[in-house]
Amino acid sequence: MKCGCDSLRLSGFHPGGNVRRTGSIYGVSRNILDTRVTLRSFLNKMGNFRVFLRAALVFLIFGVCFVSCDITDGNVEHLKREHSLMKPYQGVGSGHSSQWDFWGNTLVTSSYVRLTPDERSKQGSIWNTVPCHLKDWEMHVQFKIHGSGKKNLHGDGIALWYTKDRLHPGPVFGNQDQFLGLAIFLDTFHTYSNDDATDRSFPFISAMVNNGSVNYDHGKDGRSSELGGCSAEIRNRDHDTYLAIRYSRERLTVMIDVEDKNEWKECIDIGGVRLPTGYFFGASAATGDLSDNHDIISMKLYQLMVEHSPEEENQDWTKIEPSVSLLKSPKDNIDDPTGNFRGTPLTGWKVFLLLLCALLGIVVCAVVGAVVFQKRQERNKRFY
Repeated sequence: MKCGCDSLRLSGFHPGGNVRRTGSIYGVSRNILDTRVTLRSFLNKMGNFRVFLRAALVFLIFGVCFVSCDITDGNVEHLKREHSLMKPYQGVGSGHSSQWDFWGNTLVTSSYVRLTPDERSKQGSIWNTVPCHLKDWEMHVQFKIHGSGKKNLHGDGIALWYTKDRLHPGPVFGNQDQFLGLAIFLDTFHTYSNDDATDRSFPFISAMVNNGSVNYDHGKDGRSSELGGCSAEIRNRDHDTYLAIRYSRERLTVMIDVEDKNEWKECIDIGGVRLPTGYFFGASAATGDLSDNHDIISMKLYQLMVEHSPEEENQDWTKIEPSVSLLKSPKDNIDDPTGNFRGTPLTGWKVFLLLLCALLGIVVCAVVGAVVFQKRQERNKRFY
């Protein structure tokens, strides 16, 4: 019996040997089962993660749409086509259904509206036939001033109008003097005089609000009535040139984009400007002894979604008299944070970038969390 037991022991058999061997098989099965459960749990979590990614993507798209709706520049939803002039310039003419009418030497082509050719003593204008009843608006103008004249041998420039009357030819860049409303002058010719100051260079962009009682002073390039302005190289540029006019909450802001940088640069920012509704948008140009081609490529009007008080809403905006309350100099108004035109498109992009960064942060955290979870599960397997 002793030898038998030793022989059995030498053969590797002993009481409970089969139990240990069988037990090891059960352990492998349990490990496989746990691995399957862990894998299934991980896949379920990954499935939930995919659902999360889809939801996050939908959130991002919604955020982009929300931000784009807040951006006025180029947003079709805010574009007012009845007040906009765009290629191929359909609806331009003297017909009954036309929305734009022109006068003088104006030539309408498929690529541009030429207010004057590069010839002496020419005048031309184009006017919207639909009165604007928006309280807050923004006009984007693409223009081109070019010609064969050398430095200081060209003129006279373009004027952009928001006035009560339209198609009234006159001496102010091809339009009437003592007008009612707003004018933005893109003056390319410097009229010299004995007491003329030399603190500005031309071309020069300026703004004027008139209640019908003020004359434009050609001898001083309108300096006695201007609200503010800036010098800008807008002539004979090889790239597109733009100007934007914003009027909102009694604030007038003019911005330019003439350096091919795709960004607005502040030119004029004035508070206390009161303009009525029901006026007409237009553009005119004139040449004298010197000349240039004055072209309008497009004029796009956008509605600004601004809330007004009940008192403002109940006011008859058509009865407002054009006026300006200058409580401080125009230069002081430039740094006023209210009505900052330049910040409007940038604010939207900043919100978009914040949303994008937040989404990327969430995705990174989720991926890191999934990896850490998987590592812990693998570490726990070693203890089975």
